Amino acid sequence: MAVITKEPSHPPPTTESNPISTNGDAGDEPEAEENDNDEEEDVDEADEEEEEFESPATEASNIGITKEKMTKFANRLSSEPIALRVHDVIIKGNIKTKDSVIEAEILNDLKRASTLQEIVQATAIANAKLRQLDIFDSVNFTIDSGPKELPGTANLVIEVTETKNPLTGEIGLFTKPGARSWSLEGGLKLKNLLGYADVWDGSVSYGWDQTTEVSAGVALPRFRHLPSPVFARASLLSQDWLKFSSYKEQALGFGLGLLSTRNHELVYNLTWRTLTDPSQTAGESVRRQLGHSLLSSLKYTFKIDKRNSSLRPTRGYAFSLTTLLAGLNPDSRSARFLRQECDFRYALPLGFYHAALNLGVSVGLIFPWGRGFLDRPSSLPDRFFLGGNTSPVCSLGGPSSVLGFKCRGLGPTEPRRQTRDKPDGDSEVAASERDALGGDLAVSAFADLSFDLPLRILKEAGIHAHVFASTGNLVKLTENEWRKFSPKSFMQSFRTTVGCGVIIPTKLFRMEVNYCHIVRQFEHDHGKTGVQFSFSSPF
Repeated sequence: MAVITKEPSHPPPTTESNPISTNGDAGDEPEAEENDNDEEEDVDEADEEEEEFESPATEASNIGITKEKMTKFANRLSSEPIALRVHDVIIKGNIKTKDSVIEAEILNDLKRASTLQEIVQATAIANAKLRQLDIFDSVNFTIDSGPKELPGTANLVIEVTETKNPLTGEIGLFTKPGARSWSLEGGLKLKNLLGYADVWDGSVSYGWDQTTEVSAGVALPRFRHLPSPVFARASLLSQDWLKFSSYKEQALGFGLGLLSTRNHELVYNLTWRTLTDPSQTAGESVRRQLGHSLLSSLKYTFKIDKRNSSLRPTRGYAFSLTTLLAGLNPDSRSARFLRQECDFRYALPLGFYHAALNLGVSVGLIFPWGRGFLDRPSSLPDRFFLGGNTSPVCSLGGPSSVLGFKCRGLGPTEPRRQTRDKPDGDSEVAASERDALGGDLAVSAFADLSFDLPLRILKEAGIHAHVFASTGNLVKLTENEWRKFSPKSFMQSFRTTVGCGVIIPTKLFRMEVNYCHIVRQFEHDHGKTGVQFSFSSPF
């Protein structure tokens, strides 16, 4: 950002010793006027010759005078406030972008500025906001003198250069070690099509586990006089959970962002969801949830993240609270439930080897509402599932990860239905297979001690080590199961893992090579002691 200030220019003062004559008295002495003109011509010629042969010493003197003026101006800026207000904002270079988009990012701060120092500070903030729109290649501010008849004012000139290539694309290959699957994802973005800093995007994701998602949306960071960004998105999702819970999920949805600020987000979602069982092996609890359902929900998220890094936090804290209310329509097929998530993270620096102790706890609760809700089960896809190898240090997304366990690898299960058309050997295998049902109440916690390795080359690359402990549990509360709930029994049935590993951080994700030792697991859990790989992202 370049902030340029220009000193206001003023006309020469009119005084009694320098009168401007308009009565034509000079015409009484024509001869003297001619002589005076000759003398003035000689003086002008002499001045021109002096200018042509101006010595280097004179140039150095002019530079010195300019430096002295700038030094005095800088000292005045640092020693005392200079009263100045912005009279007008002049925008240049925006061919497609609406003036209102740029003004919305700067006017609020400029209106409160009453000194030159505050104006410079406001332009720095405005520069950062305009660059966050990601539609400009450059942004420059110039503080120019205001109208002569309004002393103590200035004009602010904003020169922007819009991005030359508004269309961008990306493609990537991602892994989910907990589910032992890979996915190929690609997307295109078209920026500032309408001139409101709007971003149109489309994305496609295809997974080797037959998970496919196609989505398209538009985001408007600034639209008219709305105080917060607005976005809308349509998506088609097909997800295969046959390996873990004997069902496939297809969802056609539409989302509308109603509020989006630094700490608050409010989103409305309308989704038509279909659950099927092509294998015909689902247990009774899963079969009762097969078919169509309509999900009309309002989701509110409050989030504070004061950690110095989301990939390797060494100090600070983070807190997230998410509430989802589903069933905002009169359709009898609509899923009605209340889902609550709460996350807390804290990083404590230890003062040696860049070591830090990270602590975290996540709690989740889902419960149906409406007539006869005590006897109804909760929505299967919206329950909580624990397991997988995603690091709990990075993101805030409710209870989900317990290192050392497979995806959906712990919690309530039920045996799958056996089919008659299978051979005897396959029937025995099918009898031992069970469907993960998830839980209505889930709690997970972890402790992670990270520290630098002694080798210098590893320190420079950011590669470090950690030791950790991870625990979690989930239970069913719906269908009157809450009557059997015992806090003591719940605490005693926590699954626990300890381990150590090496972490390789990058700008986009965190890779871990861990050795996990299962301290406690129960029958039908899928935990395994050994080496595991993990890829985690804070997004």
